Amino acid sequence: MLNNIIRYSITHKLVIGLLTLALIVAGVYSLKQLPVDAVPDITNNQVQVITNSPTLAAQEVERLITFPVEITMATIPQIDEIRSFSRFGLSVVTIVFEEDVDVYWARQQVNERLADAQSRIPEGIGKPGIAPLTTGLGEIYQYVVTTKPGYEDKYDAVQLRTIQDWVVKRQLLGTKGVADVSSFGGYLKQFEIAISPERLNAMQVSISEIFDALENNNQNTGGAYIEKNDKALFIRSEGLVGSIRDIENILVKQSENGTPVLISDVANVQIGSAIRYGATTRNGEGEVVSAIVMMLKGANSAQVITDVKNKIATISKTLPEGVVIKPFLDRTKLVNNAIGTVTTNLIEGALIVIFILLLLLGNWRAGLITASVIPLALLFAFSMMHLFGVSANLMSLGAIDFGLIVDGAVIIVEATLFHLGGMKLKRKLTQPEMDEEVFQSASKIRNSAAFGEIIILIVYLPILALVGTEGKMFGPMAQTVSFAILGAFILSLTYIPMMSALVLSKNTNHKRNISDKIMDFFYRIYQPILKRAMHTRTIVVGITVVLFVIAFMVFRSLGGEFIPTLEEGDFAVETRVMTGSSLSNTIKATTKAEKILLDNFPEVLQVVSKIGSGEIPTDPMPIEAADLMIILKDKSEWTSAFSREELANKMAKALEVIPGVTFGFQQPIQMRFNELMTGVRQDVAVKIYGEDLDQLSKYANQIGKIAGTVNGAVDIYIEEVTGVPQIVIDYNRAQLAKYGLDIKSVNNTIQAAFAGASSGLVYEGEKQFDLVVRLEGDHRTNLSDVQNLYINGAKGQQIPLQQVANVSIIDGPYQIQRDDTRRRIITAFNVRNRDVESVVDEISKKIESQVNLAPGYSISYGGQFENLVEARQRLSIAVPMALLLIFILLYFTFGSIKQGVLIFTAIPLSAIGGVFALWLRDLPFSISAGVGFIALFGVAVLNGIVLIAEFNRLKKDGVSDVFERIYQGTKTRLRPVIMTATVASLGFLPMAISQTSGAEVQRPLATVVIGGLITATFLTLVVLPILYYYSENKIKMKTNKTVMMLLFVFFASVVSVNAQTTQNVKAFDKLETVIEIALKNNPNIKISKLQTEQEQALKGASFDVPKTEFGVEYGQTNSIADNDTRFSVSQTFAFPTLYSNQNKLSKAKIASSEFNQEVVKNELVAQIKSAYYQLWYLKSKQNLLRQQDSIFEKFQYAANLRFKTGESNALEQATANAELAGIKIGLKENSSEMKTYQLLLQNLIQSDSLVDINVGKLEIISTLFSDDLNDNISVSNNLMVSYYKSKVEVADKESLVQSAKMLPDITLGYFNQSFIGNGETANGMPTVFDSGNRFTGVQLGLSIPVFFNGHTSKIKAAKIHKMEVESQLEAVTSYTKSQLQSAFERLKVCQENMNFYRINALPQVELLLKSSQRGFQEGEIEYIEYVQGLNRALTIQTKYLDYINQYNQTLIVIEKLTANN
Repeated sequence: MLNNIIRYSITHKLVIGLLTLALIVAGVYSLKQLPVDAVPDITNNQVQVITNSPTLAAQEVERLITFPVEITMATIPQIDEIRSFSRFGLSVVTIVFEEDVDVYWARQQVNERLADAQSRIPEGIGKPGIAPLTTGLGEIYQYVVTTKPGYEDKYDAVQLRTIQDWVVKRQLLGTKGVADVSSFGGYLKQFEIAISPERLNAMQVSISEIFDALENNNQNTGGAYIEKNDKALFIRSEGLVGSIRDIENILVKQSENGTPVLISDVANVQIGSAIRYGATTRNGEGEVVSAIVMMLKGANSAQVITDVKNKIATISKTLPEGVVIKPFLDRTKLVNNAIGTVTTNLIEGALIVIFILLLLLGNWRAGLITASVIPLALLFAFSMMHLFGVSANLMSLGAIDFGLIVDGAVIIVEATLFHLGGMKLKRKLTQPEMDEEVFQSASKIRNSAAFGEIIILIVYLPILALVGTEGKMFGPMAQTVSFAILGAFILSLTYIPMMSALVLSKNTNHKRNISDKIMDFFYRIYQPILKRAMHTRTIVVGITVVLFVIAFMVFRSLGGEFIPTLEEGDFAVETRVMTGSSLSNTIKATTKAEKILLDNFPEVLQVVSKIGSGEIPTDPMPIEAADLMIILKDKSEWTSAFSREELANKMAKALEVIPGVTFGFQQPIQMRFNELMTGVRQDVAVKIYGEDLDQLSKYANQIGKIAGTVNGAVDIYIEEVTGVPQIVIDYNRAQLAKYGLDIKSVNNTIQAAFAGASSGLVYEGEKQFDLVVRLEGDHRTNLSDVQNLYINGAKGQQIPLQQVANVSIIDGPYQIQRDDTRRRIITAFNVRNRDVESVVDEISKKIESQVNLAPGYSISYGGQFENLVEARQRLSIAVPMALLLIFILLYFTFGSIKQGVLIFTAIPLSAIGGVFALWLRDLPFSISAGVGFIALFGVAVLNGIVLIAEFNRLKKDGVSDVFERIYQGTKTRLRPVIMTATVASLGFLPMAISQTSGAEVQRPLATVVIGGLITATFLTLVVLPILYYYSENKIKMKTNKTVMMLLFVFFASVVSVNAQTTQNVKAFDKLETVIEIALKNNPNIKISKLQTEQEQALKGASFDVPKTEFGVEYGQTNSIADNDTRFSVSQTFAFPTLYSNQNKLSKAKIASSEFNQEVVKNELVAQIKSAYYQLWYLKSKQNLLRQQDSIFEKFQYAANLRFKTGESNALEQATANAELAGIKIGLKENSSEMKTYQLLLQNLIQSDSLVDINVGKLEIISTLFSDDLNDNISVSNNLMVSYYKSKVEVADKESLVQSAKMLPDITLGYFNQSFIGNGETANGMPTVFDSGNRFTGVQLGLSIPVFFNGHTSKIKAAKIHKMEVESQLEAVTSYTKSQLQSAFERLKVCQENMNFYRINALPQVELLLKSSQRGFQEGEIEYIEYVQGLNRALTIQTKYLDYINQYNQTLIVIEKLTANN
């Protein structure tokens, strides 16, 4: 067929020419119609349900709004996950659908269920609505509405916001492609009835009466019409209020003496504003009004931005004098940069390819023919992109390599030139002769050319199988490259043969040119290398294998990230002040930050801060958080830094001077993508799941400290969920009843007084504003205002709120986030100057070793890392599929498995170059690099195809000597091999070295291809001939065995890579073994042992005698002689009672430490037992679920079969599918919970491997307490009680030691001295003493405390300490006893439940199952009864397992409390 296409193209040149012209026209038209953006929209398929409820705190929002919405939405099919966010006044529920779900269908499903959700939400607290249909790329244009210089005093924030909402926004909403406009900042205008409590009380007016008056005096009506003189006169009333005066004159009621009480008598009517949850500041100049234009999902961003700009220009002309619109974030900048990068790279790549073609083909006509394929193939790709709806962006156009596109054309044109040059005729060929010669040369090489391009085409197909984020990111790339290569393939079979026959010179005399000289130069270098390699074949192959092993090791050390960060040209800085801060405090912080940035960094063009939530809270920030949008100048104008990371670090350093504020540097689109896709803004989020918010907060802070020690983890953010002061009103129901009040009416009064309640609308032309009643501003400032709020009693009396409720300030939850209905908290951080994977690996190891999670709490990782893991899993399928497709195509190309395997060896060697190229450029492995490897594998085999095809042709022509065949074939095919590799690799060169915006994503891909092609070319020219030689001469094995061995080695290497990520599992048969290992390895046990040894070592210090004092004196004592000497020795002792007491204290401390050691051991054993039996329970439950899964699979099969044959309806089939899906979900959840307890056991015994247990059916722990559960409950054996008793003993001994220190110290001494000079003997006779006469004596001294205040204080403190410990002992004893009593009661109930189920319920299970199955099979019962029977059986079995587990867990608690472990 291919030969017929080539012949038709050569003989029908006009037809091919017209078709080529049509291709050009279609391509140019499609190019103008293509939607243009910077990057593909990778936001997942999601719908957000937003509910505003200004009067509810986080707990109430979660309980009353979020939970009902989640439950209602959970029934929608094809949901991937549900995330929720509950904060004061706001609930945001994000429903993420599977990627293949139509978003409009998804929104319809959500919208249909909103009515049900609304019915579950209490009336009047909020109405859920769907967020605009936009995405992470939707925020295309952001602007501020401000004043010109000199007009600052003419327009305040209320007027500017009104202009934004009623002039600018209304006109923008009509722009095609705009989903919505979210206003930010300023003050939302309201007509405010500011009531005074004192005036209300004086006039005996209640707030409810004011509401009634306003509602009854603000309405229009009509009276149809009357006929008069053949005319119809329509009747209408004008009762709507239109001004402040109208409102002031509304009658509230008449007093007892008939005096009218007006609104103006009890309140001030004024222009006010709604309570704000957000603001905008700009350039350190204070507040402004801003807005975000949100693009409709799927719209052409370039066109929408253009239309928005045109509309803004039109709107600007209609604005009041002095008001201007100033954009601060315009997607055009990023789009232009990214498309500019792509365009530059494509043009440079095309010029490089054309230059190489002209240089190496040596024929300018042939070079231009080949080069003309580039624009034609690109136009074909544009046409296909338009047809299939692929947008033009950095990713879709970023991987086009013109070297790959012209490859097929190069092979055919080069073969034609070689064929014509070999004819050596002395005359010119006629056109028919030329046509025939071109056909002959093209048809000979057609298989190599066609299959070469088909291989490249096929390797991109697995990329199209990628789903999720990486599928959206790289799918357009694969589509565009496939379109371009498909176009080149068609052109190489039609356009190229036609143009070769028409344009190439018909003169067959070949003159040597620069191309031949270049190839001669290459061959002079290549020939001796090849001959040398052929004589040292084993060494060359060995070196190749060693290089592959080294490359594999280097690859494992590269690290990984999801996608290289695209430089958007601006910063989005997540700014947070202290939790609980006011909006005004955040405004001060952002204004200060803006001034610092503008004053210190000339690169900054402007800074705009968006604080809190906007009008449409798709980004639900609290008022203490802000997005600091730093708009930068072009990178060429930067002076403070030369890279984005360096500038971010310097800015972060400069902002450190602002106390209590944290800053996290990211980029606008990147931040929105992260938030919308994973629920967090940062690159990596450690998600902690659990129930108790205080415990979650504790874990988050602990992990935050760990993250601070990890290099590369910056901008650490610890989510605050607790500790926010709230004014809590706790009602006293008895007092409410006393005054005849109900909670609803009191709540309404509080809401109206402080939050404000709307009582209608005030119209100003087309504009409409809320008419709101609330307390005056002075009465909404402190706690006493709430306490003293007057409530209208049943009898009309005014009652202060504090008389019917306790009003106090209590810390409460700040915000509550949930994933799939589980509460969670995050510790998040960005990654700079390091790859994401290595950071997560390091932090996960530290968390595992340092954080002990309680049962029911778990950790997972989100953000970029989550995307990286998922993408790697999918690539682990896509890459082997691509390799398998290549191998199959090689087999069909050559019809030989042996030669297919031979060429297939190009893949591992090309991977060597790709890995080393990444390593040399210090690039981590990313999904971009992974796609580069897929493309590389396709290109790598092309040269092998060309060379092996030539060897086969020579063999067919009679060249029998293998060496001659190799030398001759390589010489003939050296030009196309070098040309193919050169154009393919250098075509990627501009992408590899580009430093412009957007090049970050292309760089790893281009680096892999270039580096890989270098080694792949080496393989083709040196190693492949050696392998071909072996295949022809040495290897005598059967082909099948050879193939099996090579495939085994290849796939074993793939499996070994995957095996590296699989954790080893160590299984235990007995609980005692697990406990024994834990007691040896657990660090807490080791610590307690060391503490005991420390106290034992200190025992010797209880008899600590001071140092002995030795003295020597020399000098004059008795006479003029000055050489008298005196020697003395003395020793001070404490009173012996002190040493005795110190010894007793030491023994008491040792005993206390030993008790502590036993407490730690007892706690550890209890934890292990609890985890062991919980895991045993989950395994038993897993077996039960598997049994049910098998039953329901059979039911599903039967239901599908019955539906196909028409025996049943779709409801039965749907029921079967739903029941089976429920079981499958249960299996997954149970497996996840099993993994949690396996990890817990691993941590407890400090094992390197995951811990599992080999157990059978769940058993009941044998108990010593079954006979006498409640009698003689004693806590005397409780180790914690014993430990506190020992602490009392220690405190007592410390008191005795302090008392003993008051006793006198004893000093004993001895001296010996000379007494030179006159003296007397014992008889009184005068004598003279010399130095030989020595006198001795002894000394006894007592040290008595005279100033004893210090000692007395210490004794008193010791006694107080003893009393404190005794109180602790009493509290611990009481608490332990109550715990023990409670546990015995639970044990009793569990035992009764178990016995009931074992005797009465379990025997019915088998009967239920058999009866249900038999009845359904025989048609005696309907499917509903069948399902009910199966579910009842499952419920009974599950309940019985639950009761056994509860019994075991309770018994473990009792054993721990009674020290029977």
